[in-house]
Amino acid sequence: MVKRTTAVKIRKAHRYLGLFLGIQFIMWTASGLYFSWTDIDEIHGDHFRNMDYEPAAFDGLIGLSQINLPAKISSLHLKDIGGEPYYWINNEFLVNARDGSLKKGISEQEALAVAQKQMSPELKVKAVEVIQETDKHHEYRERKLPAYVISYESPEDIKVYVSVEDGSFQTVRHRNWRWFDFLWMTHTMDYESRDDFNTTVLRAFSLMGLITVLSGFLLWFTSSPTMRKVVKRKK
Repeated sequence: MVKRTTAVKIRKAHRYLGLFLGIQFIMWTASGLYFSWTDIDEIHGDHFRNMDYEPAAFDGLIGLSQINLPAKISSLHLKDIGGEPYYWINNEFLVNARDGSLKKGISEQEALAVAQKQMSPELKVKAVEVIQETDKHHEYRERKLPAYVISYESPEDIKVYVSVEDGSFQTVRHRNWRWFDFLWMTHTMDYESRDDFNTTVLRAFSLMGLITVLSGFLLWFTSSPTMRKVVKRKK
């Protein structure tokens, strides 16, 4: 068996590591429980969406050869913006699919029309604003900007984001999603962008957590009367 002084050092190391890592262990456990007990579709806000929505079909559209653009066409998407068909070309140009005219972003009313088709008809709009930029902690981070933010009258504080540039419905954010996002940050320990699993902090705490567990096993081994008897018999 190890000497008493060594056992004392192991015990101290285990104790202080436990104190230092305890809060993070609680956050890992609490966030893990939340993730396992929540419906990811509800976190995405699917229960606020119009699940019967189907993309509109249009006729009378002009051909691509009739569109005058300063670049060759490499990608094309047909969009329904306020009931009118538009081509979204090369992820840059928004073109009226009936007369070929270029459109520079969508209006507030068109953004509301896009959101109305995507969201439940029971929801009532409370406010509309435009955001030009976001930081790494914003709920609308790493998505198309500028964007319309459409807020609804709801205890869930529901917000919908629609791209100004191409009129695309981007995402839904609400109270439970924000809780999920906060706990995700504490789980990954990425306090800058929230989505990086390779942070130095996470690696350090994971390593110290492993050392804490191993020191606990070693502490049991050095202090267990049964193990002492086994060692004495072998001698």
